[in-house]
Amino acid sequence: MPLVSVNGINLNYDDSGGAGEPVVLVMGSGASGRAWHLHQVPALTDAGHRVITYDNRGIPPTDVCAEGFTVHDLVRDLAGLIEHLGLGACRLVGTSMGAYVVQELALARPELVRQAVLMATRGRVDAMRRALTAAEIELYDSGTTLPARFDAVVQAMRNLSPRSLSDDAAVSDWLDVLEATSGSGPGERVHMTLDPVPARLDAYRAITVPCHVIAFQDDLVTPPGLGREVAEAIPGASFEEIPGCGHFGYLEDPDTVNKSVVEFFRQVPDIPAH
Repeated sequence: MPLVSVNGINLNYDDSGGAGEPVVLVMGSGASGRAWHLHQVPALTDAGHRVITYDNRGIPPTDVCAEGFTVHDLVRDLAGLIEHLGLGACRLVGTSMGAYVVQELALARPELVRQAVLMATRGRVDAMRRALTAAEIELYDSGTTLPARFDAVVQAMRNLSPRSLSDDAAVSDWLDVLEATSGSGPGERVHMTLDPVPARLDAYRAITVPCHVIAFQDDLVTPPGLGREVAEAIPGASFEEIPGCGHFGYLEDPDTVNKSVVEFFRQVPDIPAH
């Protein structure tokens, strides 16, 4: 994955190439853009799209920027990547924090957004999510290092659906993956602070680009009701709740998620090639 200088940082990205309509995938907090490559990149490539993924600032080998940054920095990073690659108005998919970034880009730079899919998103922070964020920050700042297996179990219970958690074989595989990726660094510590505070729902009433919100029925991190609020705030936005999935729904039920994304994109015809 090449590094490109945008918005004052070195940003790591991957471009599938090809002549298809471009789609940029924006990952959530603490995770690498490589997570998209398991299911979403192949599905979108098969649908004829050129697919771009990248690592947000805070996630190596993109610059960590441990001194701090805001969601507006992440928005400018995304805009800079789109402009560097000459994509023009393109389709975007974001999940969790990545959806927050896409929402803000759609508001600030609508000329860069053709369509937007917002997964596991929210436009405000409720009391439980505020408490969760504060607890995560306090744990990180305490310097406590949790055993990797314990951290993996907690992450599984937080991010997966009861359907997945009751599948013994699936749980074993998930725990192995989550244990291998356990731990967080200073850039991820900054990600913990990037909640939509104050609430952004009123601002999103000014978004003019076509948006599709996908929520996951068993999502404990961003419950479906918070996603529905975003869809109701954005004029003309569509909403879909996918059953039997937690916060990692795009990995738990990729076929359903990918079908929803591709069908939404097909509602706006491709720009004819010249």
